[in-house]
Amino acid sequence: MADPRGFLKTRQRELPTDRPVDVRIMDWREVHAHRAGNPDDLAMVTRQAGRCMDCGIPFCHNGCPLGNVVPDWNDLVWRGQWADASDRLHMTNNFPEFTGRLCPAPCETSCVLGINAPPITIKNVEVTIVDEAFDRGLVQPQLPQWMTGKTVAIVGSGPAGLAAAQQLTRSGHTVAVYERDDRAGGLLRYGIPEFKMEKRHIDRRLALMETEGTRFHNGVAVGTAVTGQQLRDRYDAVVLAVGSTVPRDLPVPGRDTGGVLQAMQYLVPANRAALGEVVPGQPVATGKDVVVIGGGDTGADCVGTAIRQGARSVTQLEIMPRPPQERPATQPWPTYPMVYRVASAHEEGGERVYAVSTQEILADEDGQVRALRLVEVELADGRFQQVEGSVHEIPAQLVLLAMGFTGPERGSLLEQLGVDLTERGTVARDDEFATNVPGVFVAGDAGRGQSLIVWAIAEGRSAAAAVDAYLSGLTELPSPIRASTGALRA
Repeated sequence: MADPRGFLKTRQRELPTDRPVDVRIMDWREVHAHRAGNPDDLAMVTRQAGRCMDCGIPFCHNGCPLGNVVPDWNDLVWRGQWADASDRLHMTNNFPEFTGRLCPAPCETSCVLGINAPPITIKNVEVTIVDEAFDRGLVQPQLPQWMTGKTVAIVGSGPAGLAAAQQLTRSGHTVAVYERDDRAGGLLRYGIPEFKMEKRHIDRRLALMETEGTRFHNGVAVGTAVTGQQLRDRYDAVVLAVGSTVPRDLPVPGRDTGGVLQAMQYLVPANRAALGEVVPGQPVATGKDVVVIGGGDTGADCVGTAIRQGARSVTQLEIMPRPPQERPATQPWPTYPMVYRVASAHEEGGERVYAVSTQEILADEDGQVRALRLVEVELADGRFQQVEGSVHEIPAQLVLLAMGFTGPERGSLLEQLGVDLTERGTVARDDEFATNVPGVFVAGDAGRGQSLIVWAIAEGRSAAAAVDAYLSGLTELPSPIRASTGALRA
């Protein structure tokens, strides 16, 4: 184990200091200062890793859908064995540089130390391991030892598609990834702001995957430029990893008013502009009262983006009541609790308003949004009830809908392949990620529904194992979860 007395000597969590708010809102660089090689940061991470108790039953394993063996790499970090720590981390996680920046860290809420003390900063230890490994040249391509002669098409290049592609390429299959955008990465590329994860991390990993043999076909919309039947004819197996991209809408009067956009209609152009692209007609928040409807991570991304664009005011609305500061009794350890969390964007400004519902979007004489009519609500018997006399208006010249996603896009690709859909609108599949069409599999949000990046990678790894078994008759690839239940495998 790590330091046997570490959890007694170091009682508190320690994290690197973020870049100052007044500095970071002036650019698009990452908020969190992950500084590979910095002696003070490495000493801090070593202390935190030393707090790990190497529990008899390490619940952090189950807290993470990937089954990351957290105590192992905590011990290796504490001993200064960075190469071994990187190997152990990559054994269960294809892209720790992504999860270490974007995952909400369910592993930390299930840390045994967290029962009566602040849990270990597992997420920061993780990202430090991978950043150190890249900085020291320890992350190298893993070329397949032999080729199977089998071919696989992956449709979609988000974390699920990339994880499946890397696993299958390393197993010796010829893998082609199809992405309709001009560059691979899925929502990691244009849906996640640069201040949360700089895209150089994606490019660095994609370069390694190309060296390993994965082929990328960017700017190809499968379903139009290439049909589903053409994929089936050309490849021995197809993996659908197209994500859950249909946004949930807001059916209220005035929804069609100018200046009311879905979050991705705003974030994608903003992210392209932050990367130096010229985006004609880009919607911007400069000088406007911005209202973000939806209290989740996508809403927070909109808040941080609007602040950097110079919004006059930013208000984030959430229909649910404000969560408690502490873990509620109904969500005991080691479950992931719904507590009040402050994202980096919330530290930068804006107002968060809970327990309100939008009644109407109001337009000016030019047909552009000028205000929202809101009403306060309260939960009673599982239903939202309006609070009498609470109707009021707030100004808005830009309204962003960030209320989540309902499933993959219906249309040509799914129809051409003939895959069944569930009542939820996701692609139906069995325990082994197989659809009703022989040789066609589904992974990630397209089959699971909107979820976390760790679940997407776990699904990609598990689907890869299923595809490998389908093509080869057996597989040695790890399969951390079951598709139908989402439960971790034994």
